[in-house]
Amino acid sequence: MSTLLLTHPVCMKHDTGEHHPERAARLRKILSYLNREEFFLLHRDEAPMASHAQLELAHPTNYIEAVERAVPKVGEHLNAIDGDTIVSADTWEAALRSVGGACYGVDEVMAKKARNVFCATRPPGHHAETTKAMGFCFFNNAAIAAIHAVAKYPEVKKAAVIDFDVHHGNGTQDIFYNSPNLFYGSSHQSPGYPETGKESDTGVANNICNVELAPGSRPEEFRTAYEEKILPALRAFNPDFLVISAGFDAHARDPLAHLRLTVQDFIWVTEELLKVANECCQGRVVSVLEGGYDVDALAASVAAHVKTLMHA
Repeated sequence: MSTLLLTHPVCMKHDTGEHHPERAARLRKILSYLNREEFFLLHRDEAPMASHAQLELAHPTNYIEAVERAVPKVGEHLNAIDGDTIVSADTWEAALRSVGGACYGVDEVMAKKARNVFCATRPPGHHAETTKAMGFCFFNNAAIAAIHAVAKYPEVKKAAVIDFDVHHGNGTQDIFYNSPNLFYGSSHQSPGYPETGKESDTGVANNICNVELAPGSRPEEFRTAYEEKILPALRAFNPDFLVISAGFDAHARDPLAHLRLTVQDFIWVTEELLKVANECCQGRVVSVLEGGYDVDALAASVAAHVKTLMHA
């Protein structure tokens, strides 16, 4: 089995407007790195579109329909759900392929057709709450993938999402908070958008683990957060499937936040999460792209993350 890369051209057609940080250039640069010779053995496939039933694992029908109604027709101007969350004519399909890719990744891992999966798709998802689009996100790709794993496969009793994006995944916490068979762990800058993710938020069954990192935090603080809090909590939860919300905006060069991580820190955290996956869930891992807004730092970090998955 090899690592599977899932993406789709329509994900670069999701138009957020000129100068928006969550822009198509992010994905274009990532894919240019992943087309290098060192990724020759990376298996590739197109992300399929999610079904409404898959969207409904985390979002009610009326919310899904409201997002669809917000999508402009071809040739019309962009719409804004809020100041950050922009909808274009291709957003609907791109969003469905982001969710569909994450769920298909679960299926491929469970069928033992892939060792693990990286979903290079956009829009991202971890800020999407049950009934609210925000923070560039419409549907919660990672949360839906985890719920999909539990709902579809009897051998998956519990699933976890670990989120090392610099921003707290308020949407994933919102969706998982009252579900004892779902675990969410997050390291994130605090204070910082979206001003959620307090360490006192522990979920209905200690199934939420947040670590707040002060602006300017360096690799030592990040690694300590995982070694002392997130990884022990994840091991104690003992999931049967692991989804990674892989945001790379904690990199020191990222313009939207103020942590000081390097590519080596993303390699390290990926290695540590793979160790837990091998211990707890037969190595079952799907990683989905979240943030990262310096395109060169993002692409280098993603390439290192994927290379680490390939060498699992």
